[in-house]
Parts: sequence; C-alpha cells; structure tokens
Amino acid sequence: MGDTFTLPFDPAIRAEQLRADLRRHEHLYYVQDAPEITDAAYDALMNELKRIEAGHPELLTPDSPTQRVGGKPAEGFKKVRHSRAMLSLDNAYSAEELADWDRRVRELAGPLPVEFMAELKLDGLSVALRYEPAGGGVSRLTTGVTRGDGQTGEDVTSNIRTIHSVPLTIPAEKLKKAGLPPAIEVRGEVVMPEAAFLRLNEEREQQGLALAVNPRNAAAGTLRTLEPGIVANRRLVFFAYFLLVNGEYMEQGQRATLEALGALGFRVNPSRKLVGSVEEMLQFIDGAEAARANLGYEIDGVVLKVDSHATQQRLGYTGRAPRWAIAYKFTAKSGVTQVTGITVQVGRTGKLTPVAELTPVFIGGTTVSRATLHNADFIERLGLKLGDWVKVERGGDVIPKVVEVVEDAEHPRGELNFAFPSKCPECGSEVVRVEGEVDFRCVNVDCPAKLRESLLHFGRRSVMNIEGLGEAVVQQLLDRGLVRGVADLYSLKRDELIALDRFAEKSADALLEEIEGSKKAGLARALMGLGIRFVGERTAELLAEEFGSIDALMGANAEELERVEEVGPRISQAILEFFSQSANLALIQSLKDAGVNMTAEKKLRSAQLAGLTFVLTGTLPTLTRDEAKARIEAAGGKTAGSVSKKTSYVVAGEEAGSKLEKARELNIPVLDEAGLLAMLAGPAVIE
Repeated sequence: MGDTFTLPFDPAIRAEQLRADLRRHEHLYYVQDAPEITDAAYDALMNELKRIEAGHPELLTPDSPTQRVGGKPAEGFKKVRHSRAMLSLDNAYSAEELADWDRRVRELAGPLPVEFMAELKLDGLSVALRYEPAGGGVSRLTTGVTRGDGQTGEDVTSNIRTIHSVPLTIPAEKLKKAGLPPAIEVRGEVVMPEAAFLRLNEEREQQGLALAVNPRNAAAGTLRTLEPGIVANRRLVFFAYFLLVNGEYMEQGQRATLEALGALGFRVNPSRKLVGSVEEMLQFIDGAEAARANLGYEIDGVVLKVDSHATQQRLGYTGRAPRWAIAYKFTAKSGVTQVTGITVQVGRTGKLTPVAELTPVFIGGTTVSRATLHNADFIERLGLKLGDWVKVERGGDVIPKVVEVVEDAEHPRGELNFAFPSKCPECGSEVVRVEGEVDFRCVNVDCPAKLRESLLHFGRRSVMNIEGLGEAVVQQLLDRGLVRGVADLYSLKRDELIALDRFAEKSADALLEEIEGSKKAGLARALMGLGIRFVGERTAELLAEEFGSIDALMGANAEELERVEEVGPRISQAILEFFSQSANLALIQSLKDAGVNMTAEKKLRSAQLAGLTFVLTGTLPTLTRDEAKARIEAAGGKTAGSVSKKTSYVVAGEEAGSKLEKARELNIPVLDEAGLLAMLAGPAVIE
C-alpha cells in the first residue's frame, strides 16, 4: 500500500470557508426562504467557526457571522441626522381618492412617463442602513438609523447587525455590476413576523409580564432594546425598498431599485407589480388584501410609487410627503364589544373628549380596551347607553373609534344613560361650549390636566423632541411641584430629578441633556410647542420661513398672516388671539430667557407679485410646475390648485384643461410662460 498524505489544517483557510458557507446559508434561509440544510447542521458550522476564532483571535473579522451579536449592552442611542429626510406618505382610503391622486400625478407629470410600482405597505419600523468601502473588496454596514422624526433618528447599528436578513458586507463586484459606488444607503422596514410575535407573548406570559400589543410595537421596542442579545432572539426581518447614492434615489427608477437591492443580497418583498392605471392598482390592492392573512407578517395597505425617477423629480414634494407616492390604507378592521364605562379626558387646549371603556376585544392585531366617542353630540346621535354593545373600528394608525350601537338578540341594550359633565373632571371648573363649536372646553388656565397634556405635547418627537419626558415623569414633576409650565423644564436641577422614582444619576443626566438639546429646535418646532390652535407641523414651518422670528410673527396683523400659504382667516384669528393673551406672552419671554431658539432662516421674497394668486395648468415650454410655483412664491405671489373669483392670473401651457375654461368663464387674465417670466422680471423690491 502506498503512503497516505493529509494536507495540513490551515485555520485561516477553514475560517474563511466557513464564513462563506454560513453567509450563503443565511441568505438562503433569511432572504430567499429556501434553506438547504437543517438548523442543527447550520449550528454545527457556526460552532466550528466560533472554536477556530476563539483559538486564533487574529482571524476574527468584524463581519464574521459570529459577530452579529457581540459587545456590551449599549448605554443609550446617539442621535444621527439623515442624509435625506425620511418623509411620511399621504394616504388614500377609497378608489375615488386613488383616482384623484392618479389624475394629479398625470397632470403634473406632463409629457413624462407615468407608471407605478405597487408594493405592500409593511407594518413595521423604517430604518436607514449606510454602507461604506472597507477594503478587501467589500463595503461594510457602518450605521443603522431609525426613522425618528424624519430628520434625525437613533443609531441602532448594534441591533441591526443581529438581523440575519441584513447583509453585514456587500461585495464590490456586486455593487459595480449594479452600477453603484462603494458608498450607498439602503432604506426599508424592520418587521416582526407573526410567529416571532406569538412566541414573544408566550414567553412574556410565562414570565408574568404584560403582553406585547401588536407586532409593529414589538418590533419598534425590540430595535430600541439596549441589549443586542435580546434583539437577536426576537427574529426580526428587514425588507429593503429604497436605495440612495449621495442622498439621491437611483436614476433608473423604483423597479430597477428593487431589482438592484435583490441582486445585492437584500430581502425584497416579492409581492410587487408595475401598474399603469387605477384599475390595475385596485386589482393589486384587492389581491394584497385577500392574501393578507397568510403572509406571516402584518401589512396595513399598499404603497404606490411613480416608477420613473425623472417624473419623481418633476412631481417633487409637499412639506411632508412626496407627490409621487401614496399609501392606500385597507378598510378599517372592526369588532363588537360591550361598553363598561365612559370616561372624559381633558386635552392641552381644555377640550373634553369622552372615551368608551370596553371589554377588551382583539381587532387588527391589537387588543382594544378603549375607543374615542369624539364629543357629546356624537354620544347623543348614537343614543349610547352604558352597557350597550358597540361596533368598534381600527384602521392603521387611527385611534379606535365606536361607529354604531349593535342591538339584536345576542346583544341587548344597556339601561343607564350617560350625562356629559358640566364641570371639568380634573379641576372642577365650569366647562363651556363656544357658539359654532361642538366641543366642550375647560377654560381654567391652571387646570392640571391641560398642563400635563401641554408638557407631554411639548416633549413629543415631532415637537421639541425631548426623549424621556413621558407620562410617568411628567406626572411626578407635577405632583412634586417642580414645573408649573413648559418653560420650567429648562430650570430643572439634577438633584431634583434624581429624587424622582426610578431615576438615577445617568437617567437624570440624559433627560437634562435632552432638554438642553431642545433649545436648538428652532422656531417651527417652538411654535408647535406653544400649542396655538390649528397650527400644525406644516403651518408652523411656513410661518417660520415667512417671518423668521417669534417677534416678527407676534407683530404681524391678519392680512400679513394670511399672505402665508395655507393660512386663512380661521388660523390667522387663532394666532392673533394667542398672542393677545398676557399669559402666553409671558411664556414666550420665559422660553427666550431660558435660551430657547425662536428664530429661523427667513425665506427672502421679492414683492413684485405680492397679493396676487396664480393657478398653473398644462405643460409649460421650459419650466416645470414646481419651478414655476417656486418662482411665483419667491416673488411674493401665491399659487392655488383651483380657479375661483380670487384668482389673479391663470398660467396656461400645452394641453391646458378645465382650469383654462373656468378662467375664461370668470374673465380671469390668462398668461403663457413668456407672460409669467415678464412679470417675474419686473423690478424686485426685497421685503
């Protein structure tokens, strides 16, 4: 017999082979849902690699499959600004609303192509993943950031690394083949599969803990857990749907984006289709709703995105959402349950809102035990009595609401009438209802409920973004007399916070740091924090751009306020009333004294078109609709979507439709692009 030769064992070669095998099996299992080996065989490969790396630490690499979970628990999440705002989407709830959106898109798109990618609207948590070149022919995951308030999110990279459907590295040859540079950003949704959600609640029940409400909340809470080991056990899944280079979407369009993401190794939802009409959109929506129960994860609708990048650019954005995408929300889910009581809540404006206390009922993935009854008139219209059985609806993020009383042999009527309170349930003051309004309000400026809700509103992510200022903390601050208004937050002391229940030095310092950071939020957010009626996020941004400082805004009259886009008589009157009250002026001065920034970069406007309103229709020779609108507004004019007697000029291009006909009926002057440019070229007087 001849001699037997055995090749010497090389741990470096074997480790690299194991890593390649494990990455391949991870992709097959977590991305393609097509495993080739058993869990036990996978674990055997993983354990072999762990042994080699333990015996040869110099072979350990940051992107090794063994390093998805590693390191000490985090002490907190730092804030990271997004490379491009992660905007929300406008919603449609009916075929009619979808058709209106389709018509607007085609009108604004002009001659550019209009087709739509229909995709499932995943009910999870949006995140952005950044990849940077790391040498060795790969780009490595460097940062994972939550959506946060859309402008700034939290760095949850250590937790993102535990999600097996997220590639830790992308080979350079794959990026090159897709026509992409080494540095990219991938955006998508982290979801908790239903099986993982059920397993989580089984574990929590065994431990005597409160059950998680729904998979979306469980996914969001998991991703913000400070221990990556816990996150790894929750079996989260990442679906990719956007790809950015230098903050810009792929020029090839949305369909090509999804194909490129799949080629790079990301899990992309297979339920998608290119559609060209409202009829095709509705067919896809019907199919998605029919398949919803068998997907294994939660969806709450369908997202429709214009496929062409050039068309997307032409359509542009509103203040908070792209014009080229919309979310079609599924019909609200409902259930029948019994009203066991009615409580009345007092909001920050003093509004009294009745809330039905219900026998818990499971609706659309969530246990519902309370639902809004809107106001006293609504209760009267329903004829609602305590003990009645009611139909409750819940749709998407909408607060559960009672829609009707159910009366049949199985659901007998209640007998006890509900009397709406004549006094505030929080402070005992008389409640009033202003003529023309449906709501009762507490007008006591010192009502503790109004103060509590004002503090909670002030700290919200979309307002001053003070993390840690939740209900329990606010209640303790009020109970101990540490705050009597929102401005008092800026004078809180470290030792005062440490004395609160469940507060230590670290949590006290963290809250003080958040409060200090909120001083830089700027005028728009500060305006929202003041709680002026009817002034929401979009209106606050427009007011900040127009006036540039709180002092300039306070000095404006109704006419000046109503020059601002979207500000009409109702909003201007609410602003003037707010600034006429001495208590509110004192609050603003206190915020200034505390160092809160109440200024913004003022949008300079020339005044040659001041007081004029323009309506754009058809396709202009050289200007896009957004460009024309921007130039009109920069010159002090306003734009509107429909023609009325208040319209000063209609600017008409090719294929102008009904708006041009309406202008002629009302004898409104019509301009072409040259006429508009001539007006814009007039002598400019900067305000």
